[in-house]
Amino acid sequence: MGGRMLSYGPEQRRSRVRVAALALPARLRRAADFAQPLSFPLSDWGGPFRRALETEIERRRLFNWLPVCMGAGVLLYFLADREPGLAAPLAGLVLCVLAALLMRQRRAAMVICIAAAAAFAGFAAATWRTAGIAAPALARNHVGKLTGFVETLEQREKGVRVIIQLTDLPGIAPALQPRRVRVTTPVTTLKPGDHISATARLLPPPGPARPGGYDFARDAFFQGIGAVGSIAGKIALTPAPIPMPRRLALAVAIDQARNALTERIATSGGGQAGAVAAALVTGKRGLINEATNNDLRAAGIYHIVSISGLHMVLAAGTIFWLARALLALSQTAALYWPVKKLAALAAMLGATAYCIFSGSDVATVRSLIMMLVMLGAILVDRPALSMRNLALAAIIVLLREPEALLGPSFQMSFGAVAALIAFAERWQERPPDAAAASWPWPLRPLWLSAVGILTTTMVATVATAPYGVFHFQTFNPFGLLGNALALPFVSLIVMPAAVFGVLAYPFGLDWPAWALMGWASGLVLQLAHWVAGIDRSTLVLPAFGSLALILFSLSLLWLTLWTTALRFLAALPLVGGLALASAPSRPDILIERDGSGVLVRGPEGKMVLAGKPSRFVLTQWLHADGDARSPDDAALREGAACDARGCVVRLPDGRSVAYTRDRIALVEDCQRADLVVTSLYWSAPCAARLIDRSALIRDGATAYHAARGGWRAYTADEVARLRPWTRARPEPRPAPEPTPAPTPATAEPAQEAEALQ
Repeated sequence: MGGRMLSYGPEQRRSRVRVAALALPARLRRAADFAQPLSFPLSDWGGPFRRALETEIERRRLFNWLPVCMGAGVLLYFLADREPGLAAPLAGLVLCVLAALLMRQRRAAMVICIAAAAAFAGFAAATWRTAGIAAPALARNHVGKLTGFVETLEQREKGVRVIIQLTDLPGIAPALQPRRVRVTTPVTTLKPGDHISATARLLPPPGPARPGGYDFARDAFFQGIGAVGSIAGKIALTPAPIPMPRRLALAVAIDQARNALTERIATSGGGQAGAVAAALVTGKRGLINEATNNDLRAAGIYHIVSISGLHMVLAAGTIFWLARALLALSQTAALYWPVKKLAALAAMLGATAYCIFSGSDVATVRSLIMMLVMLGAILVDRPALSMRNLALAAIIVLLREPEALLGPSFQMSFGAVAALIAFAERWQERPPDAAAASWPWPLRPLWLSAVGILTTTMVATVATAPYGVFHFQTFNPFGLLGNALALPFVSLIVMPAAVFGVLAYPFGLDWPAWALMGWASGLVLQLAHWVAGIDRSTLVLPAFGSLALILFSLSLLWLTLWTTALRFLAALPLVGGLALASAPSRPDILIERDGSGVLVRGPEGKMVLAGKPSRFVLTQWLHADGDARSPDDAALREGAACDARGCVVRLPDGRSVAYTRDRIALVEDCQRADLVVTSLYWSAPCAARLIDRSALIRDGATAYHAARGGWRAYTADEVARLRPWTRARPEPRPAPEPTPAPTPATAEPAQEAEALQ
C-alpha cells in the first residue's frame, strides 16, 4: 500500500494550525503592543473541536475564565495547612506577567501564563486579606467583666443581639483580647454608641459541628469577631475611657438610623408582614420569627429577605426609571443631555446608599459591585448585561473579599446570574414568536412577564440547586411555584413602594408606602404559607463532598462561559458530580465537639441520639444524614439503652457504642463496649476505643465510619492545620478530675446555638 507525504513551509503550516486566541480585550491588546491577534497552535485532530475553539476565541470568551483561574488560586490558599507568606504568590504573579509579555509570539504559552498569573493573583489577594484583617480570638471559655462600645444591635424575638467593640476584657492579656465580640442579651434598652460594662459568658468562635460542615470560626474571623456568648445580668452605662473612633462613630450613626427606620416600617406594616417589609429595606431580620422563616424557605423565596441581587436590581432599576422619566419631562434635558447616562449615575448613587444603609453585608456589597459594573457599562456605551461584565464583577469581588468564594451567597448569586445571562444569549438567537406578537394589549405583556418569571426562576433554580444541597442539605421542589406567585408582588409593589417610602421618610410622609409594603408582604407570606403546606415542600438530602461540588461548578462554568458546541462537554463533569452526590459517604457516629452528645446509626439504619447536644448542632447532623426529623422528635432516642449514667447504642454490625457521663460507668463501659464517648477527662487504660475530653479538645467534632475490623475517623479540627481562624488547643489535663463538673460549654448548649444563628 503506497502513499505520499506532503510537506508545508513554515508560513503554510502556521496558517493551517494558528487559531486567534483573544484572551484580552482589544484595548488591552493595543496597550500591550500586540500587533497580531492572539493565537496558539493546535494539531489537526478534532476538526469540529478546533473550529468551535476558534469561534470562542474570536468572540473573546477566554476573558471570562480569568475569575475562574483567580478562584482556583483562592481555593489553593484555603487548602494550605499553614499560613503562607505574601512574597511567594506576589513573585509568582510578577514572573507570570513578565513571561506572558515575553511569550507574545508563542500564544499558547502566553495564555497559560495569563491563567497562572490570575491564579497567583487570587492566592495573593487571599493572603493579603487574611493578614489585613487578622485579630486575636478568645482561646478558651471566659466568664467575667467586659467593657466596650455598642457597635450594632438587632432586635430579635427574645432579646437583642449586640456586637461590641471592646475597650477592656479583664483577665485576658491586652495582646490576646478580641477586638469585637457578639453577644445576646435580654436587655432591650441599649442603643448603638453606648459604652457599657457587664459580666459576660464568652466562648471562642466554634468550629464546624461536623467534619466538612459549616465553619463558623472562619466566617467570624473574616468578620473581625473574636468571641461569641451572652450577657444574662445587668448592663451598666459607663464613661468611655477613649474617644469613639471615627469609623465606629459612622457605623453607630448608620445603625441608629437603621433601627429607627426598622421600627417605623415594622409598626406601619404590622405583624410579620411589617417585619419582612423592614428586612427588605434595612436588612434587619431579627423580628422575623422562625415559623415565617420556615415558610419562606419551604416556598423557595427566602432570598427576598436577604438583601442581595434581586433587591439591588429592583431598587436601582426603580431609581433608573424614575430619574430617566423625570429628565425626559424637560425638553432641554431630553434633547441635549445624556439622559440615560445621568439616570445610570443616579441609580449608582442610589444603589450605593441602599447598600450602606442596609448594613453593607457581604452579599449586599457583592450585589452592589455587580450592579455598579452593569450601570458603568451604560456610561461607556457598552451592553449592561453581559458575561464579560459579570466576569469583571467576579474579579473585583475576589480581589476585595476572597473568602466569599467559599460561601453559599457568592456561589449561588454568581451561578444564577451566569446561567441567566447564558440563557439570555441563547434566547436572543431564537426566531420571534409571531403568534404572541399579534396578541392585543394587555395579553402580550402579561404573557411575556409570566413566561419570563417562570423561565428565569427555573434556570436559576437548576443552577443553584447543587449549592443549596451542599450547604444546607435541602431542596425545595415547589420553589418555582413560590417564586412565580410571590415575585410579581415583590417586583411591582414591594420594592417600588420601598423606594418611594425612603424618599418620603425625611418629610414624614412615608407611612402610606410602608402600609402598602406591609399589605403586599402579607400577601407574599400567605402564598409562602400555602406553598409550604404542600406535602414534601422541603426535601432533606444527604450531604455530599467537596469534589462533587467542584464537578457541578465546573459543569455550570463550562456550560455558561462557552457559546458554541463546546458547552455540551459540560455533561462530563455533570455526570461525575451526580455519581458522587448520589452515593455520599455518611458517617455512622457523630460526636459533639464538647462531648455533650453523640448520634449513632442504629441497627435499622436510622440515627439514634444519646446525650444532649445543642439543637443547632443536632439539626445540622440530621440534615447532613438526609434525615428530615425534628431535633425534638422522641423517635431519635428509640434504640438507645439509657440510664442516669449514660447510654449504649448498637451499630448495624453488632458493635456497641457507649456514651458515658459517670466515672464508675466509664470503667464498666471500657470493658464491654467497642467504642466509648465521654465528656470527662480519662487517663486510665481502656480496652475500648476511647474518645474523651482531651481528644475532643484536640480534634473538635468527630465522625466515625464503622469499617470492617476497625474505625475510620474524620475530625473537624485537623491538628496539622495551623491557620489564623483555627482555634487554640489548650493542653489536656494530666490527671482526671475528682468530679465530672460540666464546663460552661456543656452546661449551656443552647447558648452556642443562639450565638451561631
